[in-house]
Amino acid sequence: MAAGWWGRTRKAALCCGTLTRGWHTAVPKTKYDAVVIGGGHNGLVAAAYLQKGGVKTAVLERRHVIGGAAVTEEIVPGFRFSRASYLLSLLRPHIYKDLELKKHGLKVYLRDPHAFTPLLEEGVGGRPPRSLLLGGDMSENLRQISVFSERDAKAYPAYQAYMEKLASAIDPLLDAPPVNIPGMTQGSLRKRLAALWTLRPLLQTGLKLGKNIPDFYELLTAPITKILNRWFESEPLKATLATDAVIGAMTSPDAPGSGYVLLHHVMGEVEGERGAWGYAEGGMGGVSQAIANSAQAHGASIFTEQAVERVLIGKDGSAKGVVLKGGIEIHSKVVLSNATPHVTFRDLTPQDSLPPDFIKAVSQIDYASPVTKINVAVNRLPSFLAAPNSPDGRPGPHHQCSIHLNCESTEVLEQAYQQATQGHPSTRPMLEVCIPSVLDPTLAPPGCHVVSIFSQFTPYWLEGGRAWGEEDRERYADSVFGWIERYAPGFKSSVVGKEVLTPPDLERIFGLTGGNIFHGAMSLDQLYLARPLPAFSNYRSPIKGLYLCGSGAHPGGGVMGSAGWNAALAVLDDLQRG
Repeated sequence: MAAGWWGRTRKAALCCGTLTRGWHTAVPKTKYDAVVIGGGHNGLVAAAYLQKGGVKTAVLERRHVIGGAAVTEEIVPGFRFSRASYLLSLLRPHIYKDLELKKHGLKVYLRDPHAFTPLLEEGVGGRPPRSLLLGGDMSENLRQISVFSERDAKAYPAYQAYMEKLASAIDPLLDAPPVNIPGMTQGSLRKRLAALWTLRPLLQTGLKLGKNIPDFYELLTAPITKILNRWFESEPLKATLATDAVIGAMTSPDAPGSGYVLLHHVMGEVEGERGAWGYAEGGMGGVSQAIANSAQAHGASIFTEQAVERVLIGKDGSAKGVVLKGGIEIHSKVVLSNATPHVTFRDLTPQDSLPPDFIKAVSQIDYASPVTKINVAVNRLPSFLAAPNSPDGRPGPHHQCSIHLNCESTEVLEQAYQQATQGHPSTRPMLEVCIPSVLDPTLAPPGCHVVSIFSQFTPYWLEGGRAWGEEDRERYADSVFGWIERYAPGFKSSVVGKEVLTPPDLERIFGLTGGNIFHGAMSLDQLYLARPLPAFSNYRSPIKGLYLCGSGAHPGGGVMGSAGWNAALAVLDDLQRG
């Protein structure tokens, strides 16, 4: 490989966190004010805000690279992948600004257009099969939609305005802890009055929603098909929109509550543009690296290859630090866990220090995951029948999108889901394909590309309770590649390397219990006041000094940073109060 290429990739790697800048060689001190278990993006956000608040903080990451699921790794020589998380949109704007992430190296390539849905059909009159391309140009969107339905084209602008209103209304809920119900019902009058202040974000959301409160309630509780059927008639449009209602969730578009998952995916913002999605330069490790750089600039200490074995509990029953694998103790006033609730409270916390009812409740959290992530290195761009490549091989607008395959109708999505519930990987899986190297040339050698395939539905256990084997992974990958081949002939022959990450693999590598990318299902019984559990939705745990700062806490999954921000505020408040 050309020396110039290696020089460019090495420089990009140093910027995005693929290389750990010698952190793995550093040795933690034996005492800090705060210790964060896990160097995922929420843990890094928490560390940055704690350190800004004057709390001496250390982050302990068990892997060789920081970022948790938001990492960049070279899986195939010369090809660097956003190995798990692969798109940026949900990161809260105030965190982006407060931590000066641009200054600390974060660069984002905005995607426009953002969604491409090609169809499997015979072209008419020598024309290619139809496809749907959606982006920021509303007039072009309407032209695209009108190919399938003039009625839907007329309805689409109102639908977009409707969803944007609902999504923007919940902003206050994302940047604050849930309502403090225990505080309002227990303790002194002064404490109860203080707890009433936590109602403010809820009231702000209510005021923003206004007369749309019933619509918001319906979206939270209804199947997304019910909502979409009211607005539209064309199946390709409904299925394209419905993918955001089931992505990452073991649910179907016909299941009650799938509407909130869609809302969760449309409430983001990048570079001030509501609903936009983008690729971080150098992969998602670039996001984690920028947050880590900010935390370090304020004085936080970050260590890799430092696996925590358990939380250290003092004689008074409060958290006093952590014990590393190997027996080294690190003492601290508080401990924040960026791990899932299951890992935090079942694996890392001594069970005799937790109430039995709490342990039982933690064991009942739903972590079902439908996701198998396939990272693929290719030596040329796929050429879709619905949008053939130009003779010069340059990327088309559709190549930068989330490419939705097997999304001809919501019925296809429903059938894929039903197969997984019976222990069978979907024979016609829902596929979201992204090619970030189209916009970011640092990820692959010239002329080559990295392809991210987010596929579902696949169960954690196969039929009969059987674990995934290598033959099962190969068989599923071959099925996925076969479907892509039908849309883009020649794809299989372009593959030069791949990695198949089933739900158990996502759990083993990234600590995602059940392989769930959200640290727990984003179902109504596990959101807001009930995330991770009722009475423990304010980042605190039954153990004084032990906090949850990961996506298993409110407001949930995605590269958002809110859980880390809110947890840090809770810690700072408690430390101030003593």
